Amino acid sequence: MAVVKYRYGNRYFLNIKNQEVRIKNLEKQITLKDLGYGEFFENHRRLLGLQDFLVARVIAEHKGAYKVKNENGEYLAKITGKQIFNAKSREDFPAVGDFVAITVLDAERAVINAVLPRKTIIKRKQGGKNEIQIIASNIDTAFIIEAVDRDYNLNRLERYFAIAGGGINMVIILNKIDLISKEELEKKLSEIKIRFPSAEVIPTSNILSEGLERLKNYIKQGQTYSFLGSSGVGKSSLINKLLGTDSLKTEDISLYSGRGKHITTARQMYFLENGGIVIDNPGMREVGVSEDTGSVDKVFEEITELSQHCKFADCTHTHEPGCEVLTAVNSGLLDKEKYANYLNLKKEAQFYGLSEFEKREKNRKFGKFIKKAKDELKRYGHKENR
Repeated sequence: MAVVKYRYGNRYFLNIKNQEVRIKNLEKQITLKDLGYGEFFENHRRLLGLQDFLVARVIAEHKGAYKVKNENGEYLAKITGKQIFNAKSREDFPAVGDFVAITVLDAERAVINAVLPRKTIIKRKQGGKNEIQIIASNIDTAFIIEAVDRDYNLNRLERYFAIAGGGINMVIILNKIDLISKEELEKKLSEIKIRFPSAEVIPTSNILSEGLERLKNYIKQGQTYSFLGSSGVGKSSLINKLLGTDSLKTEDISLYSGRGKHITTARQMYFLENGGIVIDNPGMREVGVSEDTGSVDKVFEEITELSQHCKFADCTHTHEPGCEVLTAVNSGLLDKEKYANYLNLKKEAQFYGLSEFEKREKNRKFGKFIKKAKDELKRYGHKENR
């Protein structure tokens, strides 16, 4: 009797006398819980009336094509035309990390019917555009990576903290520490501690294998971690160490479209042996802050606290008499560079919000113009018919 073992996707089979027999004990069975699914998402699925749909998690994306994963396997998926029509902004489209309601078409393809509400989100204003870009969603911890030889900058770290919404644990990874002396490293760690007194910092080096074990131990089963940083800071190399392979290359990942064509994806989710979930993101040249000014206030809690004691409730902390923030800056109690970065980030966030308001106002006025024009046409037509 001829027995041929073969693999189809992530499923294993035996072919015995032309009968397919699935070998489940060779497969690593996963559940939605292993993908990070929990009570928060299930409650919202029920509230939205999506119980009849399967649930999957978006693990990769690129221009309308999404790779989703659940306990049954992985599928290349697209959203419906109705979703595209009803979308008011980029935030209405799926993103890596989202849980979605799907309809499976065949062994390789699916349709995304709805995006479940997000528990957490990391987003930024795209450079040169007045649009929001979602970096990742439903994240438990964000690893912000800076390399000592490239982009080490405290102001930039504060920007990363500001683009992450509430509920996300922020951890700083200071990478490539083999390139500086111990004295220089201690100086940088001290600077970070002063600006981010409550943040955890993990110094790492792939060359020396420094800090890698600590990073591995930090990642827990069923938790999702996003790696953020500029190009060349070593994100992919660190993730390769966590995966125990060199599968993650510096170039973009590709998805197979099912038509003999590969499409490039900018973001990808990976699953570690210990059950942790990590998301690799492309390097970010610009870290623009969106309209969420509350996140800026949260990053600069010291300044937010001082502002509660200013003489004027609408104090801008730039020139007003009785401003406690300015008093702290002038007395040396508040770091001048931190204060200057706070003002810059607040201005960016307020400018984005103002721009969105102006667009809505313009649309409102245009709508009134159209209505007035139609009314005049009706009156004109009525006179002509008399």
